[in-house]
Formats: sequence, C-alpha cells, structure tokens
Amino acid sequence: MTTSQFVIGCEDLEETVEWFATVGFRLVMLRPADDPSVAVLEGHGISVRLDRSRGAGTSGLRIPVAELPFRSTVVAPNGTIVEFVLRNEPLEIPENDPTFVHDRSADAAFGSGRAGMQYRDLIPQRQGGRYIASHISIPEGGPVADYVHHHRIRFQMIFCHSGWADLVYEDQGPPFRFEAGDCVLQPPHIRHRVLETSDEFEVVEIGSPAVHDTFRDHDLSLPTQSVDPVRDFGGQRFVWHRASRAVAQPWRFEGFSYTGFGIDTATDGLADVGLVRAEPGAGLPPHVPDHEFLFWFIRAGRATLHRNDKVHAVEAGDAVTLAPHDTYSLTDIDSDFEALEVRVA
Repeated sequence: MTTSQFVIGCEDLEETVEWFATVGFRLVMLRPADDPSVAVLEGHGISVRLDRSRGAGTSGLRIPVAELPFRSTVVAPNGTIVEFVLRNEPLEIPENDPTFVHDRSADAAFGSGRAGMQYRDLIPQRQGGRYIASHISIPEGGPVADYVHHHRIRFQMIFCHSGWADLVYEDQGPPFRFEAGDCVLQPPHIRHRVLETSDEFEVVEIGSPAVHDTFRDHDLSLPTQSVDPVRDFGGQRFVWHRASRAVAQPWRFEGFSYTGFGIDTATDGLADVGLVRAEPGAGLPPHVPDHEFLFWFIRAGRATLHRNDKVHAVEAGDAVTLAPHDTYSLTDIDSDFEALEVRVA
C-alpha cells in the first residue's frame, strides 16, 4: 500500500464495487476470497477502501506512514475516522490454535465466492486464523471471469480433485491444463489467472493466513514473455505437480505408499504435500502428529479414524484436520483408500 485511502462503509460489497466501476474506479484488492468483505479501488487519483464491517454511512481516511505516531487512530470533528498505518505492513500470521475438525461430505454446504466460484469451508474455526482450507467448485465449465491477480500469503497450494482448468502463471510459460490429481504451489505474489474450466471442476485449496489480501494486477499481461521456472517468489518457487508423471514411494508408515509433490523442497521445508494410498491389509498405528498443521482430504474409500477415545467414520469427500495434541490411528481401511495430505511446519 503506497497511497492514502478513503474508507467507506457499505452493506452490499459487490453492488458497491460495481457502482464505483461505472464512475471510473477499478478494483485492485479484495479480501477474503471466499466471502469478500473488503475491497480497494483506485480512480481519479485517489484510493477508496470499501469495508462491510463498518456499516453503511461511515467513512474514514487511511494514511500510510513510515512510523506510527503515538495515536494510530483519531476522529475528526465531522466524525471522519483517520487511521495511520505502516507503509509496508508486515504479513500478520495469527497464533496457531489447533483443533480437530471432521468436515463430512454428507453435510457439505457451498457458498458464493470470488469470480463465481462456490466455496465449502473445511475448517470453520480456521485454527485461530492461521489456516484456511476450502473445497472449491465450478459446476458449469467454460471461460472464467477471472483476472490477473496475486495473493499476500505465507503458504498456498491448490489440488485438482476433479475436472480440469486452463491456468497461466507469471514467468512459467504458456497456459497449461491443470487436471485431476495435479497440484500447484502458488508462492507469495506470483501473478496468475484461471482461464477456463471443465464442468464439475473441483479443487482443494489450503492457505495461510486464513484471511489474506488478493490484489488485482491491471498492468501485467499473462503469459509473460520471460520464462524463469526457478524464480524465487518470497522465498518459494512455483510448483506444478503432474499426476501423469507421479512416482509413488513408501510412506512414513508401513502399509501405505506416498506420492510427494515436491512442495517441501520448493518451500525450503515449510510444507509437504502428497497423496497417501493404502496397500492391502494396511493399518495406521496410534501416533501423535508432530506438525502444527496436518490435514487430510479423503479422495476415495473409507476408514475408521480413532482419536483418543473417540471414533470417526471417514469417507470420500470428507476433510480431517488433526490437532497435534491428540493420538490417532486408522483401522478398517478400504483397499482403494486415498487421501491428500498437507503438513505445514
């Protein structure tokens, strides 16, 4: 953020953004993607920040400064709220609040999000705001009303559960087809765009922090003329794991195979993502996770999950977030059991 912002409360964000577009403003930032409540627009030499949380009729001014004054918020005599914010605000990562979550596919509910996508929230509590997991669906395929954008994040990956999409990323060459079983790691601030999808296109997306900014880039065209597949974006590299080239290895537990996506290397050990598949007669012995975030999305089959003294029947389409202070095991595992596993830190 480099310019001052007029802050305006509103009730219907989408309608208000559309109105500002008719009078010469353009969208530059939206947050969060699954249920937008804040939008930043620019036009006529000024920046406007629309904020649903303020309610209709309230206004203010955000002024970026190199160092915060003694009072970061003041109120003018006419009621305008003036906020001083750091010019280069650090990315705020909330403290982790790990909790066990079993989101059942039988209870799945989708809501409207950015660019016409349908979002299912797989971790409603958001682990204290540190993580978000979404099951995203586009039932009817075709060209997507997306635009070149980027995210201010610590970690973000997208796994294709079904269907396909044509994607394009900054410095990664021409558009490519993202198919079922593929996964991409989106490093911080890499510009990208969804061009088109098949019918019944579904992905699982994991991000940290849960609430992060999405910026629109009006100036960059994709694909870029330059190609740099090993370019560093905020300490990470772009990854496109292709299911068609997957090679399975033994998992850390006997009786399972594991297909890693290369995300551990690309994030310098921050995260590891891959597919776990059961072998005949497999069983997962009792263990306590040693990662701050451990997530499974069940892609096929059924199993019985034991958590301390509780039992959970998990099946295809379910999502499970395992808290690091509990003991887990798996029994009664179907021979076709397959799960996407995401481990962070």
